[in-house]
Amino acid sequence: MVDILHRVGIEASVDEVYTALTTIDGLSGWWTDDTSGDTNVGGVLEFRFELGGFDMEIQTLEPAERVLWQVVDGPEEWIGTKVSFDLRQEGDYAMVNFKHEGWREPVEFMHHCSTKWAVFLLSLKSLVEDGKGQPAPRDVKIDNFN
Repeated sequence: MVDILHRVGIEASVDEVYTALTTIDGLSGWWTDDTSGDTNVGGVLEFRFELGGFDMEIQTLEPAERVLWQVVDGPEEWIGTKVSFDLRQEGDYAMVNFKHEGWREPVEFMHHCSTKWAVFLLSLKSLVEDGKGQPAPRDVKIDNFN
C-alpha cells in the first residue's frame, strides 16, 4: 500500500479550517462546487467533477483535530482508500497534515491525484485565509484528467 501525503500551514485557527472541511459550504468553497450529502459521522458526501466524482463516507469527526473519510464510490483506484486531515495549531497557523492512504500501487493516476490534492489544499488555504478558494471547475488544470 502507498499513500499521498501533504502538509500545509493556514494562517487561521484550527476551528476555521475544521469548518471548511466539515460543511457543505466549506467543502464546495475549496474542492468542487458540486458538493452535497450528509455531513455527520456515517453520512456520505458526494463530490462531482466534470469527468466523474467521489462518494466519501465520514468515519471520524474530531472538532478542530481530525476529519477522516473512506471512499465508497468513484474510480476503482480510490475505492476503499481513506482521506484524512489532521489539524493542530502552531502559533498563528493551523497545520494540516493530509493523507490519502491505502492505494494498492503507485499507478500513474496516483501521480495526478497527488498533484491535484496539492492544488486543492492550496485552494483550502486561500478559502480560509482570503475568503475565496479555487474549487472545481475553477481549479488549476494540470492534464487531460483535469
